[in-house]
Amino acid sequence: MHKIIMTGGGTAGHVTPNIALLPILREHDYSITYIGSYDGIEKKLINECGIEYHGISSGKLRRYFSWKNFTDPFRVLAGFSQARRLLKQLKPDIVFSKGGFVSVPVVLAAKKLHIPAIIHESDITPGLANKIAMSGAKKICCNFPETLAYLPKDKATLTGSPIREELFLGNREKGLNFCNFSSDKPTIMIIGGSIGSVFVNQAVREILPKLTPHFQLIHICGKGNLSLEHEHIPNYIQFQYVNAQLADLFAAADLVVSRAGANVICELLALKKPNLLIPLSAASSRGDQILNAHSFEKQGFSMVLTQENLTPENLLSAIETLYANRNQFIQAMSKSEQGNAVKKVFSLIEEFTN
Repeated sequence: MHKIIMTGGGTAGHVTPNIALLPILREHDYSITYIGSYDGIEKKLINECGIEYHGISSGKLRRYFSWKNFTDPFRVLAGFSQARRLLKQLKPDIVFSKGGFVSVPVVLAAKKLHIPAIIHESDITPGLANKIAMSGAKKICCNFPETLAYLPKDKATLTGSPIREELFLGNREKGLNFCNFSSDKPTIMIIGGSIGSVFVNQAVREILPKLTPHFQLIHICGKGNLSLEHEHIPNYIQFQYVNAQLADLFAAADLVVSRAGANVICELLALKKPNLLIPLSAASSRGDQILNAHSFEKQGFSMVLTQENLTPENLLSAIETLYANRNQFIQAMSKSEQGNAVKKVFSLIEEFTN
């Protein structure tokens, strides 16, 4: 039996691709252990999967001034010591990291102990945590062709992002029934990210009178963002958050309007859903969503509408254009080499464990 340690945390996006790999690892009889932070989101998500979990000290390495910059390096050093001790105790054959600052001490400890490590970078330009961890990696997986230019040539491989198996098992009829929708009209899903998007929510609601005669809308608007004013509009349903029914709602959707986080757009690619991306502005992020969106636009997978250009009128026009040309987007996504990421990543793991 091979032993693998998985790591990654800080956000759900640093955990869900690891979770997507669990079925194939279990199928091939791997013993799986997870190392994350003491109380990050990864602990809850991994415990729900029934995986052995170990917490270590975790500090954030910032590019900007913060008083925590004086204390967090000591947390990173403590995390390195704890990770090294765990790796010696657990004796894994390989480490797989999805990134986030908690993963850095684990990957560097693996390098020190001559344990092979594979890391995965979601965005076009590597984040600081993965930049530091690269020296300890044997292979670096990525989602975008453009990312290869930022990675060591002998380590880089284009895999796409591992997608949870259950997302492929959605049932369109169940999704429509869950929303009390019919099959007579096309259905649009609106996703604003895990906390929703005020910009997207407002623009969508302003054009409901023009959309709902022709489309049914599933609006996942984020916690605290439900609108009582729009609660009883025909062909429109809103949710703060969806978990168990998400696969069925994806199956029901003919189009998706979404932010451009790396994991969600890779899910849209894998599911071949024509999509309109509205990336977070550079003022609200390090600009990674803008780069992600334009890569998908360049490859013919997506339409893009920037937040700066987002108006109700522009949104309505983009949705109508996307629907009219939906088949060309499906064809482009069908030809993508960024699918089957679970099998591609697992084959890399097998290279170092057989």
